[in-house]
Amino acid sequence: MFLNREKMEQQEAEHLAPYALLSKNSKGRFHHDHEPPYRTSFQRDRDRIIHAEAFRKLEYKTQVFVNDFGDYYRTRLTHTLEVAQIGRTIARASGVNEDLTEAICLAHDLGHPPFGHAGEDVLNKLMEEWGGFNHNHQSYRVVTELERRYPNFKGLNLTIETLEGIAKHETEYDVSKATDFDPDTRGSVEAQIADIADELAYNAHDLDDGLQVGLITPDQLKHLEIWQMLCDRLKWDGHTLSEIDRHRFIRELVGIMVSDVLKTTSQNIEERGINSVEDVITQPDNIVAYTPEQKKRNRALKDFLYENMYYHYRIVRMKNRADNFLGRLFETYVKRPTQLPPSYQVRIEKQGVHRVVADYIASMTDRSALLEYRQLFDPMMRP
Repeated sequence: MFLNREKMEQQEAEHLAPYALLSKNSKGRFHHDHEPPYRTSFQRDRDRIIHAEAFRKLEYKTQVFVNDFGDYYRTRLTHTLEVAQIGRTIARASGVNEDLTEAICLAHDLGHPPFGHAGEDVLNKLMEEWGGFNHNHQSYRVVTELERRYPNFKGLNLTIETLEGIAKHETEYDVSKATDFDPDTRGSVEAQIADIADELAYNAHDLDDGLQVGLITPDQLKHLEIWQMLCDRLKWDGHTLSEIDRHRFIRELVGIMVSDVLKTTSQNIEERGINSVEDVITQPDNIVAYTPEQKKRNRALKDFLYENMYYHYRIVRMKNRADNFLGRLFETYVKRPTQLPPSYQVRIEKQGVHRVVADYIASMTDRSALLEYRQLFDPMMRP
């Protein structure tokens, strides 16, 4: 049986919760664009994001470990896919729009520069006098301006709902800059799910990578309540943590957090009488949330990861490399912008050399940034 767009939209209207965003009620796109007969508008957003150049580049951008550290560890791309999987699960179980949630999840890191948060910190410091640099805002600029794939408009021409979810993406690690949207309203349920899925994946999977590479050990974790809970649930004897055990622990951790989010969100919806999209966005805080107990456990895990992993000397060394590489690249491009590709040089008059250089560096992968550095500063390398 062939399901056309109208039938899919009808299924959404019949089966999704009253506070879900429906594709048939979308506010549309900034540029008129005929919708395809076999995809909803939010499905089309998702597909356009997946086919974007910036999305492909996430494969070679740092999550925590720089690309040349090893092949196993998560990159921005694998992190993004894990966020999307968790987001879809929560959205489906919550009765809200899974396609919209997935689109926001897939786009949330498109603006991230090379070398992870270290790269963002460097660019933000270098751009301090010219508006700073924030990867959330950069993700919005990627999908509205910097991607060039269509003859009649810049960006990907996504729906207003997807753009607002990207613009208002915010976690404890990331600050929102809600360009073009009302800063006094909250994101949709779908956008809030993308936020919490990002932070959930970040904590669980960074713990996984840290254990796998040996930056942290089970003995260091034993004082954490969440680790004690996992040990009790899985009846682990506290001796050698095998690879299979590690996988079991991370799966159980994700399951605990997802279950807690679903339970708390359902309670919030019932207690606050949420019956519409308007009810969601006018709340004083997010309805998609953890219980206070789980939030406390997560806070302890985050603090542990910051102290024992993100500031581990091997990670600090990688961050210092980012400072040196990106700082010198930025300086030489600003000083001699004729070294930039022609497609970037033509933007300098309108946007200023500093913003254009930041855009160019942010578009790089770890590998291309290292190669560019060698071509510019290694006399043995051919330009």
